[in-house]
Amino acid sequence: MFRVTVDGEEQWARPGQTAASVLLSAGRLSWRTTRGGRPRGVFCGIGVCHDCLVVVNGVPDVRACRRVVVAGDRIETQVGARLPDLAPETLPVAARHVAVPVVVVGAGPAGMAAALAAAGAGARVVLVDDGERPGGQYHRQPADGPARGAAVRAVQEHPRIEWLAGATVWGLEAGGSGSGMAGREDGGSRSGAAGREDGGSAAGTAAGQDGGWTVHVLQGPADAPARTPYTLHADALVLCTGAYDRALPFPGWDLPGVVTAGAAQALAKGQRTAIGRRVVVSGTGPFLLPVTSSLLSVGTRVLGVYEAGTPAAWLRAPVAALRDGGGKFPEPLAYAATLARPRVPYRPRRAVVAAHGRDRVEAVTVARLAPDWSVVPGTEHRIEDVDALCVGYGFTPQLELALAAGCALRDGAWVAVGPAQQTSVPGVYAAGEPTGIGGAALAAAEGELAGLAAARWAGAPSGTARRAPAVRRRVLAGRRFARLLAATHPVRPGWRTWPDAETLVCRCEEVPYGQVRTDLLSADGMRTFKLATRVGLGPCQGRICARNAAGLCGPDALPDPQTADRRPIAQPVRLADLAAAGAEAAGTDAASTDAAGTGAASTDAAGPDPVPEPPSGPAPTQP
Repeated sequence: MFRVTVDGEEQWARPGQTAASVLLSAGRLSWRTTRGGRPRGVFCGIGVCHDCLVVVNGVPDVRACRRVVVAGDRIETQVGARLPDLAPETLPVAARHVAVPVVVVGAGPAGMAAALAAAGAGARVVLVDDGERPGGQYHRQPADGPARGAAVRAVQEHPRIEWLAGATVWGLEAGGSGSGMAGREDGGSRSGAAGREDGGSAAGTAAGQDGGWTVHVLQGPADAPARTPYTLHADALVLCTGAYDRALPFPGWDLPGVVTAGAAQALAKGQRTAIGRRVVVSGTGPFLLPVTSSLLSVGTRVLGVYEAGTPAAWLRAPVAALRDGGGKFPEPLAYAATLARPRVPYRPRRAVVAAHGRDRVEAVTVARLAPDWSVVPGTEHRIEDVDALCVGYGFTPQLELALAAGCALRDGAWVAVGPAQQTSVPGVYAAGEPTGIGGAALAAAEGELAGLAAARWAGAPSGTARRAPAVRRRVLAGRRFARLLAATHPVRPGWRTWPDAETLVCRCEEVPYGQVRTDLLSADGMRTFKLATRVGLGPCQGRICARNAAGLCGPDALPDPQTADRRPIAQPVRLADLAAAGAEAAGTDAASTDAAGTGAASTDAAGPDPVPEPPSGPAPTQP
């Protein structure tokens, strides 16, 4: 244990504890005010929403849920906007350049499986994740205990996997080869297109063809100045960027104490911190059950779990459910037993449709829902003495890097992949939630398939093809089960009737639903909609609000809702770090020009051996 200060008062903290956990342990549900004076605290719990911004050691705009504290840290309430005052020694440093055959982004089940598969095939791998330990949200590790799980330990111990902890990828650029299989033990070179099992072309398109990819990374304490920059030069990319909770807007959803289901679980599993003493859980999908179990494990009293859907819909396809997901059924049964012991009420076809309180949530209104999720009149009832509400209505994939790479989407919402998880961009693979929501087992199988294909793209032995068919069968079974899961727990359109005119649609810019309906008339697409309403222009850049805003406007009002996911800068970057990256790039270009003018050559700049142009084919599709 060590000490930090919270607004000048000393507070004990544990190794690995986040600022949000410290503040909650001190009895604080809010520690920031918006420009409009509204209180804010933790909401998403994984750094997406930017509600929990706080000042740490004089530096504002630090996400409390991501910042791990150290002895002597000074945590202060952030009131409105505040500019940092950085000392010269905190200015950015030059980037470290690393050439590597395969870069995997994200260390959840998909990312860990991809890294292990690629490394097992002989490729050297850099695995990048913003967590302090591998595992992601599903295998979240305790902040101050030993690593749990065989896959987590295998990643940390594998000699060909370099694990970049506490690191975020903020940008991608085409070009910057990882020098083929320079990191391979057999010293082989990248193979041609013939006989490839990865479904991609070896020459590719203008984006990342023979030149590979340049991956910009910052490593260090979350949102701190002068984080260590890395520039990774890779032949193949595997994007396992995961997803985050979707929360639907309703009156009072912006009150402190209303959090996503994932935030509550992250605090309980990773920080051993309870979001509240008397908590209500509401949403749809099986994820509500492990979240409730995590809350119970830290001493929370769960007043009720309200499932908006109809879980009994599984019975419409019992044979398919048993064939493709039979091994999963013991898990929900175990969670049901966990809920039964403390007699936690579980109520289907019901949801929280309003939260009440002044500076924090104090009560909620629960109502019965019609099949389309509109409220059945006269069924509303109020639950008092509530100090936290956890909501989750499925997940939103993180698509920034996939879109930055030029990957095609399926149904405008998911990364389209082929038989070996290859995207429409050669040399770029995707696995896990960005390709569809299907659980940890499916994500791991997709990751393994992607890792094998990425290693082969970078020149791994052809023997990797022997493993692919068995993994592919697991992927196909998992996707069938995922489609059944999606059909059982859809988000019905009646939720659009929950907000009133004063309900905030955009939490960052504090834009109410009434204004959205009025300003929509002047918009002909997502870009003009954002400019007209300010929805999506705040710190979260539309990650929380854009999908909901598009839904509230109607299915045909905004023809390009996926535009909100196009963020060239994928993660928060301080302007000084961005300027340093630009200056370094300009210097590199100048040096290359000088070298070309004098006839000099640089071995570091040399790309991989050219490969033959393959026959063109259709873009991959998700089976």
